[in-house]
Amino acid sequence: MLWTVILALLVLLLLQTQLSVCLRELRSGGSSPPAYSSSSSSSSSSHNATQQRLPGAIIIGVRKGGTRALLEMLNLHPDVEVAKAEVHYFNVEEHYRRGLAWYRAQMPFTLPNQLTVEKTPGYFAAPQVPTRVWDMNPAVRLLLIVRDPAERLVSDYTQVLHNRLTRHKPYQPLEDLLIHKGHIDPGYKALQRSLYYQHLARWLEVFPREQIHVVDGDALIRDPFPELRKAERFLDLPPRISPNNFYYNTTKGFYCLLSAGHDKCLDESKGRPHAPLSTQAFKKLCHYFRKPNKLFFEMVGRSFSWC
Repeated sequence: MLWTVILALLVLLLLQTQLSVCLRELRSGGSSPPAYSSSSSSSSSSHNATQQRLPGAIIIGVRKGGTRALLEMLNLHPDVEVAKAEVHYFNVEEHYRRGLAWYRAQMPFTLPNQLTVEKTPGYFAAPQVPTRVWDMNPAVRLLLIVRDPAERLVSDYTQVLHNRLTRHKPYQPLEDLLIHKGHIDPGYKALQRSLYYQHLARWLEVFPREQIHVVDGDALIRDPFPELRKAERFLDLPPRISPNNFYYNTTKGFYCLLSAGHDKCLDESKGRPHAPLSTQAFKKLCHYFRKPNKLFFEMVGRSFSWC
């Protein structure tokens, strides 16, 4: 009987102690977090982890090859964030002297699991750039989008012509720049930019071939999805871009993008009519590019349906 009384007293003492603890917690607002606070804290921590990071992938060219279209299409992927403007860090001395801190400051804010992508088509043909990119990150992935070099040259000229006319400045006809004494002028800069094999050779002196993914710019315009799926694989991204992200705009004459119920078309400069070039001059241009194109095909291990 005595032991029963003692046991009852002990139980009452324990209950009183527990009640006191509970009352203190209630007065202080409760020290124990609610059940959902762990995930909430994790989410907040993840949000706060956004920062500007150096790019893990760079679209290095080619100029007038479809770099803007490729960048915007890659940006459909939830794990990709892109630099909105061309940075020209590695090919403009004034920018390069500012250092990597300046370069990083031009990048978008990203989460740790997101890929930062930058595009500056001027990188491809600039001799000093491959080594500089390697010094920044030897593991960076490089995307090179190419198109028919003759068509690219005409598009290059058309852009320069448009810019000159906008500023009310005269500019020579394309044929006068391209043809000298009846022959193709190898000194014309727009032509030199279309000699893909020369520029790629410099990149391959620094980077292994498997670190450079070649995108077919002509195929990207005809049917974007297959080229985007290849790019996703190259970048080790889970497949998130689908054919439903694209629709053909009959007015503009090229594909536009769909994401989260919103559509986006590239600006009016894309698809601009080319400046005139005679059929004879264009044939000379195509003939001139035959050997350089063949060398490029051998370097990348594939061929393209170019003139």
